[in-house]
Order: sequence, then structure tokens, then C-alpha cells
Amino acid sequence: MADRYFCNDMPEFVAEEGEEEELVARSSLLKLLHEPFPSAADRFLRAGIDLKEKIVEKTWIEPGRRVRGDFSLYTGTLGTAFLLLKAYQITNNEADLRLCSEIVRACDSASQSSRCVTFICGRAGVCAIGAVAAKYAGDDPAMNHFLSSFRSITLPPDVPNELLYGRAGYIWACSFLNKHIGPNTIPPSHTAAMAKKIVEEGREQARRSGSEWPLMYEWHGKKYLGAAHGVAGIMNALMTVDLSGDDRDLVKSTILSLIRRRLPGGNYPSSEGGHQADRLVHWCHGAPGAAMTLVRAHQVFGGEFLAAAGGAAEVVWRRGLLKRVGLCHGVSGNAHVFLSLHRATGGGGALHRAKAFASFLLDRGAGLIAAGEMDGGDRPLSLFEGQGGVALLFLSMASPLDSSFPGYEL
Repeated sequence: MADRYFCNDMPEFVAEEGEEEELVARSSLLKLLHEPFPSAADRFLRAGIDLKEKIVEKTWIEPGRRVRGDFSLYTGTLGTAFLLLKAYQITNNEADLRLCSEIVRACDSASQSSRCVTFICGRAGVCAIGAVAAKYAGDDPAMNHFLSSFRSITLPPDVPNELLYGRAGYIWACSFLNKHIGPNTIPPSHTAAMAKKIVEEGREQARRSGSEWPLMYEWHGKKYLGAAHGVAGIMNALMTVDLSGDDRDLVKSTILSLIRRRLPGGNYPSSEGGHQADRLVHWCHGAPGAAMTLVRAHQVFGGEFLAAAGGAAEVVWRRGLLKRVGLCHGVSGNAHVFLSLHRATGGGGALHRAKAFASFLLDRGAGLIAAGEMDGGDRPLSLFEGQGGVALLFLSMASPLDSSFPGYEL
């Protein structure tokens, strides 16, 4: 297993002031950890802006300011637009907002024939991000165009229920619009009907398979449990909308069933009924995605969910310095677990851990990639697989209480 991650020998706690100079001189990473958070936040912000500029140059300017193939948030050009939108939210740089809007317009054209309906991989993400950027810009005609386009999205009859390509990813996009544009932008009756369909199919799948789960789902013939394709991601999306009493209880019971499937070391298996190897500590499969779902469950239901989220975060702290950089299955995505806990609790311990993971990337990431010891991703500038996720993390560290994992946390 250790070949998937670097040993985390960073201290559990660091006093940010008053340390002896010779102590912090032992390593540049330790020096970063001891730096008071306000100055560290400034350092992360500068690094995030610099990396954002590099990504914009390579993914938009050099390709001729057009979408070449992949438009998606996950690995395509929309990820650059989202990064620019985040930079604008942090710095209020109008140039970032204008460039974000320009890129989204190109993604709008490129996604016209897409059958994918989700925020992360499909047309819903283009329309939702376009509407929010237009609202910030005060461009009502553009906002209305994107909202009209969003409302015209039709889900195919055979659409799955998972997050990346299915109903859960569409519902999450609806909730994103309702938060950032205004309540009832997408009517509750619409999201309630979609949620009811997801719950009904989950009950039927559990019944057919003889499962002990209240709700269960399959994707490509496997009963996945993680954020990207499985139970954790579907329950997370359902918790962003108003549910009827019975459906609410089923969602809560399903999350409790997920907790009971924890492996002996505290990690979560990637699927039900298959090989239970304790290997993956990713947002897409394993403890990181489960932790964020459990934080959301704490916000919705209270109870034991925060303690379970903390347990999953312990796995991420021990084994989450992955030899990859991105959001989906890399260090930058795993750092968001600690930002999620920090927002939920206000505790300094979780913020220290987020700072530690971000400092590791800032101090050592580029060198490890250059040395071939860390994978920069098949699409090395993208948001979910590459440096785009690193830039987003650095920008998020400048304002931790405003952070969120794209397509998963509102």
C-alpha cells in the first residue's frame, strides 16, 4: 500500500510562533508549518495566482482561446473557467471574471451535443458556472441564457444515479444554482421529483439484490460505495435538497450502513460484495469522499456523523499524501477533507492538517513530479487530475471558511 502514498512524518501540531530558529531551519517544509497562518495564507494566495496564470496560458491562450475536445470541469477547459471564478471570488480581479465568462461561452458551444447531464462531467456544469459568473458580472441576459439552457437539459431514460454521469450530479448542479443565484431558481418540485426517483431506484436495487442496505445502486455492474460512482456521492447529493420524511430516514439509514462497512483500519471499501482490499484513500473511492459526505450528514442530521467524519479524516492524515496531485485521487483533493472539518467545527487542528498538506505540495510537489516520484496526472493541468486542483487548494487556503470541493460541497 505504501507505494501509493508518501509517509506523513509532519507533526500533528505546530506552534506557529515562538519556535527556535534552528528548529525551523531543519527543512523548508517545517518552516512553512511554523509560519503564522495569515502570512502562510498570503504565500498560498500568491502561489495559487501564479499557478492559475500558468494554467490559463497553457489551456486557453496557447490553444487559440478555444475548446479542444474535452469541455468538462473534470479534465477539460471548464476546469480553467472554474479556477478563474474561484480566483475572482478571492481577489475581486475583474480580469479573471471576464476571462472565466469568455471560456464558459466557448464551453457552452462545445457542450451543445453532450448527453452528459452532470456538474462535474456534463452540460449542467457549463450552464451552472456560466449563470453564476454572469450574475457576478451583472450580465442579466447572459445569466438568463445559461439558466434557460440549464432548464432545457433533458435526462435520458437510461441515466444512472451516480455523481459523475448521473442523476446525483444533476441534482447537485440544481442545488449549486439555488445557492448562488437564489432559492427556487430550480423549483423544489423539480429537485424533489428527481430525488424521489433516485430513492425509488435505490430501494428497488436493494430489494432485488437481497441487500441489507436501505438504498443500494449499481454502476457498470458493481455496487460502488464511494463519492464518484457510489453510495457516498449519491447520498451527499440527496442531502442538498428537501426530502420527504420517509426518504430522509432512508438516506440517514443508508449513511449509517456505510459507516458500518468501515474496514478494520478505518478506511472505506470502494465497492460492496467484492474484493475488500484496503488500498484506495481517494476522494473518488475511500475515506476522503466518505468523510465529506459524513460532514454533510452531521450538518443535516447531527448525531454520530461528525465523529465518523473525524475517524475517516484520521485515515486521510496517515495515508493521504498520495503520489498524485489532483482533486479526484491526489493530495489536493485529500486536503479538502480537513478544510471540510474545519468549516464544520472551527477547530484549529483540522486547519493545521489542511495547511500541512498544502505546504507539502508547495514545498515539494514540483520537485517530486520532476524527479518522477509523484504523478502529475494524465491531464497534468486539469482541475480533477492535475495542477488545476493544486491551484484551487492554494486559493482555498487563502480563505478556508469559503472553501469547497467543486461538484461536492456547496
